[in-house]
Amino acid sequence: MLERESRMKQIVECVPNFSEGKDKRIIDEIFESAKSVKSVKVFELEYNSSHNRMLFTIVGEPEAVMNSAFESIKTATKLIDMNKHVGEHPRIGATDVVPFVPVSGVSMEECVELANKLGKKVGEELGIPVYLYEASATKESNRNLADVRIGQYEGLKVEIEKNPDRRPDFGSSKFHPTAGAVVIGARKYLV
Repeated sequence: MLERESRMKQIVECVPNFSEGKDKRIIDEIFESAKSVKSVKVFELEYNSSHNRMLFTIVGEPEAVMNSAFESIKTATKLIDMNKHVGEHPRIGATDVVPFVPVSGVSMEECVELANKLGKKVGEELGIPVYLYEASATKESNRNLADVRIGQYEGLKVEIEKNPDRRPDFGSSKFHPTAGAVVIGARKYLV
């Protein structure tokens, strides 16, 4: 049994959510940037103008999925200005939430490691504060996504600098000038 499991291909799903649902050019650029990592499948693009939000699904081996998610975060950081963002959906950043979900041959703990690795990379390379949530949460107060989003972009922008309880897991305790902050984590499938 163990030998069979060790030969099983590792598959992870990631469903990044972005604060853009109106400008088709930006939507397409973010979606296409995720596809630049050729070894993953990127599909199920959804967007809504009233929520001003988009999401899609990335599936593949863990490292490749993480790299694909990073490419899309990098593109969203260049193209979305949260200072001008208006929409019905709660949000804290240009890339709002990036969950990793174990699918096959991967444990939740491995997805937590992946979330930490991506969080560190986003914090260091893009200068975006990163909060870890769900199974990746380092603080119980950040386990639930809705709790991390309290105050949304406008409120957290102030709180992150003043309230030690609202400090991020990675990156500066100051919002990125246009991209805000991001929530990254590992969770089970949403039903």
